[in-house]
Amino acid sequence: MPQLCVIPGDGIGLEVIPAATAVLQAAIPHLELIEAEAGWTYFQKHGVSVPEATLTAVRACGAGLFGAVSSPSRKVAGYRSAILTLRQELDLYANIRPVTSWPNVSPRPGIDMIIVRENTEGLYSGRERLENGDPETAVAERVITRRASLRIGRRAREIMQSQGRRKLTIVHKANVLPLTDGLFRDCVREVFDGETAVTIEELLVDVAALKMVAEPERFDVIVTTNLFGDILSDAAAYWGGGLGLAPSLNWGEGCAVAEPVHGSALDIAGQGIANPIAAILSGALLARHVWGLAEAAEAIETAVTRVLSTQPNLQGTTAVATAVIKALP
Repeated sequence: MPQLCVIPGDGIGLEVIPAATAVLQAAIPHLELIEAEAGWTYFQKHGVSVPEATLTAVRACGAGLFGAVSSPSRKVAGYRSAILTLRQELDLYANIRPVTSWPNVSPRPGIDMIIVRENTEGLYSGRERLENGDPETAVAERVITRRASLRIGRRAREIMQSQGRRKLTIVHKANVLPLTDGLFRDCVREVFDGETAVTIEELLVDVAALKMVAEPERFDVIVTTNLFGDILSDAAAYWGGGLGLAPSLNWGEGCAVAEPVHGSALDIAGQGIANPIAAILSGALLARHVWGLAEAAEAIETAVTRVLSTQPNLQGTTAVATAVIKALP
């Protein structure tokens, strides 16, 4: 029996996550839910963004669904983003971001790509300092390791093999960062050495950004480092109808946390108007990749397609979730 640790978080996470879990339970009736807490609001009350009990619960379930976090834009003593904490404490080293053309909401048909982003190091390693204590010079260290680069390459290969995908684009900036990005590129190529069924290309990140805007249909699977993947996947989300429809999966070994990409959207929180589709599709990613329930994942995605095809102007968090449940095959 699959188990899911449900972590609504902040803002509209409190609305879209119950909607998504309702859809998941309709598609997977034997799904067991366990509630947990994390986020900025939790930090303000308890002085920690992710309690140990939540980490324990996610490990025990093997899967979590996280809503959103409201992180301050300034440094707050003792605070670290809840989602970054979950990624690093649970070693969720791969961030999976599919981008698909959806009816009536995507500005362009025929787009079907997956961005596989290294999720634990790079500039997100948290190594920031003032050089020699000088407040005029701040330094952030970009960490790239062979271990992390090999395993993100393996995860990309695993996804390609399971879905029959045939083209891999390695995105880097090795012409400027030959040691770090050169190591990343070489490790990914090592993983795919001998894979005759896969076409491999390399793009510098600035060229990849241009092609993401000009010809997104050319991409199949992209593998890249943490910051580059963060930026490119948000840009790619435009082709899938925007961040309100963008799902993601933070995936490690034996543990994963899915999350909608849209953030806490405090300006609309509590109004019942947040679009739950990104959270619903994030649940489908758990079904496909973590629980091995491809039929349930396809049923959820088919239901979303039906709702967007027949009711493109439907509004309201509960109304959308109810329509998706009714549209399940």
